[in-house]
Amino acid sequence: MIESLISFSLRNRFLVLMVATGLFAWGVYSVKVNKIDAIPDLSENQVIVFTEWMGRSPQIIEDQVTYPLVTNLQGLPQVKYVRGASMFGMSFVYVIFNDDAEVYWARERVLERLNYAARLLPEGVTPTLGPDGTGVGHILWYTLDAPGMNLGEQRAIQDWYVKFALQNVQGVSELASFGGFQKQYQITVDPNKLAYYNLSAQEVIQSIRANNNEAGGRKFEQSDIGYIIKTTGYLKSISEIENIPVKTVNTVPVKVKDIAAVQMTGETRLGIFDKDGEGEVVGGIVVMRYGENADEVIKAVKKKMEEVAKGFPQGMKFNIVYDRSHLIEESVSSIKTTLIEEMIVVSLVVIIFLFHWRSAASIIIQIPITIATSFILLNAFGITSNIMSLTGIALAIGVIVDNGIIMAENSYKNLSHRYSELNPEDK
Repeated sequence: MIESLISFSLRNRFLVLMVATGLFAWGVYSVKVNKIDAIPDLSENQVIVFTEWMGRSPQIIEDQVTYPLVTNLQGLPQVKYVRGASMFGMSFVYVIFNDDAEVYWARERVLERLNYAARLLPEGVTPTLGPDGTGVGHILWYTLDAPGMNLGEQRAIQDWYVKFALQNVQGVSELASFGGFQKQYQITVDPNKLAYYNLSAQEVIQSIRANNNEAGGRKFEQSDIGYIIKTTGYLKSISEIENIPVKTVNTVPVKVKDIAAVQMTGETRLGIFDKDGEGEVVGGIVVMRYGENADEVIKAVKKKMEEVAKGFPQGMKFNIVYDRSHLIEESVSSIKTTLIEEMIVVSLVVIIFLFHWRSAASIIIQIPITIATSFILLNAFGITSNIMSLTGIALAIGVIVDNGIIMAENSYKNLSHRYSELNPEDK
């Protein structure tokens, strides 16, 4: 087999040269399109189901949310196991699929099962799927540097301006906001006044909800002009909430301000985000979508951030606190330097030991061709150019030239031996 292959190659040297050139060109193209990341993604193939039911203890969350979801999500095709975690007001269910399961197919299967499982949950509780990212999907963290602006205003800019802009970048799965205060109207009910007016907290809640909506009417025509009738009833200020009637006592309406205090404040927080011990900050985390090129996504996000910054208030700017592109560049640069150094050293060793430039040249040419061809296989198996895969290629350079050195040395030795056996007149 090997002898036939060698004989065929010797008889068709031009064909072998064309095949080698084609593989090298294909490999160079594969190097350009290969996805780049700093570290390999070894996370499990999972789908996260998140459910929020604020104000409930972990035990209630476990009994009424997590347990029904876990038991109903078991038995899905290609599922290895299902894990659940319950905490104050929140439930997390992790559905782990086989490694060869396609991630978006898995999300569809989970979503189909949730359509049934949602009927087993308490009223008003809706489970949602987590982002289609992975455990190493956090590629960039940033904060908003805004001197003189309070945390509530910064969080509003982050949630209603920055988040929507950056989330539209190709390859971004989610943009998670952190820090600051999320503004809300807060109504503090006086229990003594509720008892005095014979009211319950539920009646107050229903009254506020009934007065915070918009109703549609119908269309009518007058003088060949069409009009659409609607009523706008959304609450827009503290005074509007205070003047909502809850009950009528002796023809006198009992308003919200008679039984409660209304104020604009921040939502209750379970933690803060502090930077360098200098105080609280507001920012976001960019989560990359599954299977995307981390280097390209980070560059696209940074380009979009430059556009977004043009709409900031005077003095506000982005402050990047974690950027994986630096690690990517350093990792790739280090491996590239190592590859070049190893190629030079191996080439010198081959030339010195063989001391035959044609044999050395044939062996040295194998190095770039083999390295370029290896990227074809990396793309075929969906492996990114990271510190692990590139290190493996660097370690394999010595093995790449071993076969060439052995074959060239053996051929040179046999030819020399055959030449020495010839008669003097035949030489």
